[in-house]
Amino acid sequence: MGSNLQLNSQIENYINNNSLDLHPVQKEIIKYNEKLGEIKKMQISVSQCHFLHFIIKITNPKNILEIGTFTGLSTLTMALASNDDTSITALDKNEETSKIARSFFDKANLSKKINLLVNNAKKSLEDLVNSNKYFDMVFIDADKENYIDYFEKSLKITNKSGIIITDNVLWHGDVANEDKNDRLTVKIREFNSYIKKNNKVESLILPIGDGLSICRKL
Repeated sequence: MGSNLQLNSQIENYINNNSLDLHPVQKEIIKYNEKLGEIKKMQISVSQCHFLHFIIKITNPKNILEIGTFTGLSTLTMALASNDDTSITALDKNEETSKIARSFFDKANLSKKINLLVNNAKKSLEDLVNSNKYFDMVFIDADKENYIDYFEKSLKITNKSGIIITDNVLWHGDVANEDKNDRLTVKIREFNSYIKKNNKVESLILPIGDGLSICRKL
């Protein structure tokens, strides 16, 4: 058995170049985000696009919930991979980026599958819990301070054996560095510990992009 591969940008580019081709509108979103400066890091990576595509093809979810949409790359990725009768509910509080996301959904002719709710995510989640609407898959990629709250509410409206995926759980590798104790790093550590101890799910962390937590509801 060989040693574990240490990924770098060269290897990651090789992997992406020899994996599933992205849709033209996905490429357009990535190109658009490159002009946004520091906040472009809010988008998911290409490798995460590939992962979401395959997990949806394998699990075939009928109802998907997304918490944190940004300019729509992850939303569009899931819409492209899912069946025509799949419904995606996306939550984001930023009106400006939501408007941009909607323009990309229109361009890809997928707006009918996506219900983008522009509001505080906590409020939208509370409304969903009260509506008794249930989901087969949830993707969380929003403000890290509220990850535990988002997860707890999402778990309430996730069907049995449903999947909850959370982004940024390795936080640039800082979670494993004992010398890193800034507010967000501590919050991500607390979230990962909470998931590990949660007896309502089985979970694993994958080193894809900035780290994905994959949970299956028991």
